[in-house]
Order: sequence, then C-alpha cells, then structure tokens
Amino acid sequence: MHNNVDQLFDKLWSNYLSVTPSAVKVHELLGSTQKDDVINDHIALRTFNHEKVGLEKLASHFIAVGYKECGEYHFEAKKLYAKHYEHSDPTKPKVFISELLVEQCSPELQAIVNDMVEQIDESAVTAEDFLYSGTHWQVSHETYQQLLQESEYAAWMSAWGYRANHFTVSINYLSGFNTIEAVNQALKDAGFTLNTSGGEIKGSAEVLLEQSSTLADHHSVIFSDGEFKIPSCFYEFALRYEQANGEIYTGFVAASADKIFESTNAR
Repeated sequence: MHNNVDQLFDKLWSNYLSVTPSAVKVHELLGSTQKDDVINDHIALRTFNHEKVGLEKLASHFIAVGYKECGEYHFEAKKLYAKHYEHSDPTKPKVFISELLVEQCSPELQAIVNDMVEQIDESAVTAEDFLYSGTHWQVSHETYQQLLQESEYAAWMSAWGYRANHFTVSINYLSGFNTIEAVNQALKDAGFTLNTSGGEIKGSAEVLLEQSSTLADHHSVIFSDGEFKIPSCFYEFALRYEQANGEIYTGFVAASADKIFESTNAR
C-alpha cells in the first residue's frame, strides 16, 4: 500500500488521464495561468460487494494514508451501496466508493461477475497499485453488452476494472468562476457534452451541493473478441455551500449521485 496520499492520487490521475484525454482540456479551460487552481473535490471508485474486493478492501488503501469513513449511501434502483471517506487535511480529495449488490442481480450477471472476481489474485487486492490496476480478467464485447442490458455499472466494471471512475473539479477553489452555471456554459462553449440526466445541475444550494458532469470520453478497449470504443471516464464539477455552522458541507447527496452514475451510460 502507498504511504503517501499525494503519490497515490498522482498514480490514480495519470491512470485516469490515459483513458480520459478530455480532462486535460478541462484543466486548460478552467484553470488560471498564474497558478494551478484546479483542486480535486473527490474521486469515485467502483467495485462489487464480493468478500474479496468489497468496498472496504478498496477503502483500506485510503485509510492507510489517513482517511476515515464519513457517510453511507443507498441507491436502490441501481442496486448500489456506497460510503465516502475524508482525509484529516481538508484540501485532500474526498473519496466516494460504491459497490454493486451482486446478489440482487440476475443469476446470469452474478455468474459473470463471480467469474471475473475469481480471476483476481488475492495478493493483487492489497498491492500498492490495486486502485489503478484496471481489469484482472478479460470479457468479450458480447458479455459487456449483455451486462449493459441489466447494469451499466457492471458493464463499465467489466471493461475498465479498478481505476478512478471520475475526478471532480472543486468550483469553490476556481479563481475564474463563481457559479456552476458559468462552469457549465464554458464547457458547452468549448464543445463538451454535459450529462443532462436529472437536469444539467444536480442538487441545489438547499441541499448544500450542486454537481454537474461531462459525458464520459469514448476510448478503445481490447475485448476477447476484438477492439471496441466504449464510454470510459468523465469529469465532474462540484460547488459546496456553507452549513448553518459556517463550515462547508463535505458530504454527498444520494439523489444527485444517482444521476451522476449515468455519465458513463453507453449512448
């Protein structure tokens, strides 16, 4: 496991950029030239609630570098459970880890997932690079499409495996933008397509968090039956509001996160 939080995020970031080239353009668009004011609000990772690779296994890598568990979330329609983690240093990114509740899915999906998980070497899960190690199995594009019919989340995992599903620009720290509307407009003017599921802006000042996101880049994946371009990862934008006590809200809003998951939907 990593002993350095910044090193861990550097590795996650370069792995994410390798399949999300548009993230570089987002940085150029939103960052000021004087200083790097693109601060990462949070990253998200996906897994299965399988004993071998459940969310606690992923979380242990972050706990080792000073994170602690802060909140839990249920996404009944998508059959997901999630927790978020925060570092003692508030400038470090928050971490959102979700897992698919496999036993609630069809026997066909369960069989495919169990087969994938079985192929992961036990020692790989605790290895330093696990969180950005990608897939430990190979599926066919046909299997990917079969999973897509039932769970976009499971299909994404089958193709991409362990890596940051998205990074998130903290609008609070940007010098050139004060509102999420202004960020969204700049993105659209530059040719980005936003996730409009549940509206372009998810959440509100009332729930202390506003979020938006680009639709995932398309990137090639080598499946067992050929190479296909499919949605990879996306970039999210978050604006956080002060709570009654004057402190910035650091949690997540389940209704908004539910729609953010759809940024990787195949289209």
